[in-house]
Amino acid sequence: MTKSKSIILIHGNFVNDTTWAKWKERYEQKGYKVYTPANPGHGGNPSDLRKQVHPDLIKTGFTDVVNNIVRLVDSLPEKPLIIGHSMAGMAAMKLLELGKAAAAVSIDGAPPKNVFPPFSTLKAVLPAFGFFSATKYFMGSRDWYDKCFFNTLPESERARTFDSIAVPESYKVNRELVLNSFSNIDFGKAHNPILFIGGGSDAIFPASLTTKLAKKYKDSNSRVDLKIFQGKSHFICGETGWEIVADYITDWYEKL
Repeated sequence: MTKSKSIILIHGNFVNDTTWAKWKERYEQKGYKVYTPANPGHGGNPSDLRKQVHPDLIKTGFTDVVNNIVRLVDSLPEKPLIIGHSMAGMAAMKLLELGKAAAAVSIDGAPPKNVFPPFSTLKAVLPAFGFFSATKYFMGSRDWYDKCFFNTLPESERARTFDSIAVPESYKVNRELVLNSFSNIDFGKAHNPILFIGGGSDAIFPASLTTKLAKKYKDSNSRVDLKIFQGKSHFICGETGWEIVADYITDWYEKL
């Protein structure tokens, strides 16, 4: 296959594009052209966004996230390697299905509409759907981030990490993932290579779910790979040792 030198990093829910800064720098040092777009309604400094929510946030759904990346891909001279974390892991799966990626990577990825998540996932993310909330958007508490994102981080690092990355999130993104048929994946369709990466200590999307997603793909001529990093949380892209995960991806991609 022809290797693209373009990489798109898509951030997941509850954080924004600022979480990819170190990855962008590392990949650029390897000679890649790296794009880290903010999902619609997510651009800005996290601390500022917590004080003043982006005006487009509550209008943003999963389809908007995917279409935002489609526009970027269509402006590039070649199909990129697309890497998505969490909700954006599912976006990477969808973009691969749409033929927009040279290869895709889903890191601690959300399941599509047609794969039922485990109870532990439902329990963790139910507040982020806002089905019973009077508020217009979700803003996770320190305690929620500690339990769901930062469970492997030392206690001393959790407050500082929350301050640097936590942002409000649109209910619409999550609702479209479970209610909109666009969020189904055709697992029988031929596709370019995809790599699934899971964190062994992920408290939102456990490694068992990541493994289940990888095994759903049925086309025998299409490549699907899986790697579980033991001891890693949902904050796998930011916690100590993130470089090992980042390098694993480019090593995998360059050997295709």
